[in-house]
Amino acid sequence: MPSVLQAWVQKLTFMQQAVLMTAVRGPDGIPKNHKAKLLLRYFRRSFLIVCFTGEPILDPADQGGGSFTGPSLPPIDPNSEHTAEEDELLMWEQMRELGREYLSCVDEIPHHFHLHLTHAAEILGYKHPYANVRAFWNWFYLAAVNDMHFFPESEALMDTRLGDNEANWRAREEVVAAAP
Repeated sequence: MPSVLQAWVQKLTFMQQAVLMTAVRGPDGIPKNHKAKLLLRYFRRSFLIVCFTGEPILDPADQGGGSFTGPSLPPIDPNSEHTAEEDELLMWEQMRELGREYLSCVDEIPHHFHLHLTHAAEILGYKHPYANVRAFWNWFYLAAVNDMHFFPESEALMDTRLGDNEANWRAREEVVAAAP
């Protein structure tokens, strides 16, 4: 049976997959092209299959994907005098700028959504199989954590916390959800 999740995601722990899924839906009450939603489009591309093609799109400037997994950046100018490598470097710098713009308006975003996105970016930043995508999300995770004046969690600590072991997960939970 096909899945909307890219194959590598299906090899993560269930808890890590669930964290990625909790951040898929954007925050309500902000415009469709708000920096948060532009960033979220690339987040979705980073681990979901694009429904129209049945394939992933990992390039943030690729104009496919509709509005749910659509582009986060304008297309690269086909008449550019830059080399392909220079265009790619520019594209990732534009993505980091989008990340900085998102962080500059984070007070407009529901805190709950911001935490979901930050935790999901941590997973992508440690686990994504493609170096450029992994590097971008790792950069974003570190920037978001730094912006909150926290220290980042190591990959090993994240794996323990989100390792499908209830005791390890509860050891990192301060307020336990109780049955009604």
